[in-house]
Amino acid sequence: MSLIVQKFGGSSVADVDAMRRVAKRVVETKRAGHDVVVVVSAMGDTTDELLDMAAELNPNPSPREMDLLMSSGERISMSLLAMAIEAQGERAHAFTGRQAGMHTDTRFGKASIVGVVPERIVQCVRDGAVAIVAGFQGLSDNDDVTTLGRGGSDTTAVALAAALRADVCEIYTDVDGLFTADPRVVPSARRIFNLTAEETLELAAQGAKILHLRAVEYARRHKVALHVRSSFSDKDGTWIADHAVNPAIVRLLAPTIADQIIASKEDSVEAPIISGIAHDRSQSKITLVGVPDRPGLASRIFAIVAAADVNIDMIVQNVSVRDNSTDISFTLPSGDGQAALEALEAVAAEIGYKEIFLTEEIGKLSVVGAGMRSHPGVSAKLFGALSDAGINIEMISTSEIRISVVTALSDLDEAVRVAHTAFDLDSAEAEAIVYGGTGR
Repeated sequence: MSLIVQKFGGSSVADVDAMRRVAKRVVETKRAGHDVVVVVSAMGDTTDELLDMAAELNPNPSPREMDLLMSSGERISMSLLAMAIEAQGERAHAFTGRQAGMHTDTRFGKASIVGVVPERIVQCVRDGAVAIVAGFQGLSDNDDVTTLGRGGSDTTAVALAAALRADVCEIYTDVDGLFTADPRVVPSARRIFNLTAEETLELAAQGAKILHLRAVEYARRHKVALHVRSSFSDKDGTWIADHAVNPAIVRLLAPTIADQIIASKEDSVEAPIISGIAHDRSQSKITLVGVPDRPGLASRIFAIVAAADVNIDMIVQNVSVRDNSTDISFTLPSGDGQAALEALEAVAAEIGYKEIFLTEEIGKLSVVGAGMRSHPGVSAKLFGALSDAGINIEMISTSEIRISVVTALSDLDEAVRVAHTAFDLDSAEAEAIVYGGTGR
C-alpha cells in the first residue's frame, strides 16, 4: 500500500460541482488501495475577495488579523471537501494547519515552515480515513495563526509529503502538467513529461506559475517526487524528481509515460537542450547613473535595498571607462519598486550617484534546460531570434542551465513565442488546455 498526498488548487475546488469532482478522484484513489492525504487551497477567488474586503475596511490592517482572515478560505474548502467525500461513501476528517502540526516562524503573511509534527494526520490515516488539510497556514511559537504567502498550499503539501514519507505528492491544477511555455501565451506549447527538480526550480524562480518556488525547493531538499496534473482530465501530467523513482508508483499514476520517466531516472538519458521557457511580468527595474567607481559602494547600495526588505533578481553594472563612474541596474518585484527607490533617494548624497530611474514596464524571459551545459550556441540562437523579431534586450543574466533577458513589457509575449519556435518547442497539435482560470 502506498501513501499519496494530493493537493488541489483554488480552481479545482471553485464550486460545489468542482468539489464533487475532486471528491470522486480522492475516493477512487482510496478505493484503489492507497492511503490518501489531501491539501486544499481556498475556493476560486476567495482569497482575493477577502483581501478586497479587508482593504475597504482598513487600508493598513494588522498583519496578525490579516493572517487569521486569510486562513479562513482554506478552512472552508477542507470542511466542504470532507463532506463531499463522506457523501460518496468514504470517511474523511478535516484539519487546520495547526491541527495538522504545521509549525512556522512568526513572519505574518510570509511565514516559513520550521517543523511538521503530523501526529493527528498519521492517526487519521491509520484509522482508514482520508485526511483533509487546510493549505497555506500554520501555527507560530506564539500560538498565532500564520500564512505561508500566496501559493503556500503547494508548500504545505510537499512538507506533509516529506514528513509522512509519502510515495509521491500530486499537485492538481487547471492545466495538464508543466508545458514548454505558458499555454495562454503560446498555444502550441508542448507538455513536458519529465523534468528534474533543478530545472523546475529555475522555471518557478523565473516566473512559471504552476508550482510555488518554495514548494519546489522543499521537494528537492527532502527528495519528494512531484506529479503535476489536472483535476479536470485524466492525462498523465508531468513527473518531477532528481532521484530514482518507485516504478510501481509511476506506472500507477502515469501509465502512458512511465517507461520514459523510469528510463530517464535509471539510465541517465541525455537531457534536452531546452526544457521550457518562463516569463515574468511582475518586475521593475531601478537604474543608478553615475555611481562613483570605488570599492564598497555597490555593497552599500544593495545593503540599503535589503534593509528595505526588497529582494533583488538581476544585476548589471557597466564597466567604468572615462570619468571613474559606472551605471548599476537591477530588477526587483514591481510592488517593491517604490520602497527601494525611496530608500536609495534618501542616501543620494552618501552614494554620490547623478540620477536614479524606476522603470515599471519591463518583462523577463528565461530559457531553461539542463542540456545547456553541454551544448554551445544557446545564447546566440536566443539573441538571434529576438533580433530577427525586432525585440531589444535591456539586461542579460545566466546560470549553468538558464539564460534570462529583460525586454520591454509590450514585447514580452512576442519574445516568448519567437524563442519557443527558435528552440523547436512548438507542438504540431495544440494540446495545452486551460480548464480553469489561474493555473493554480
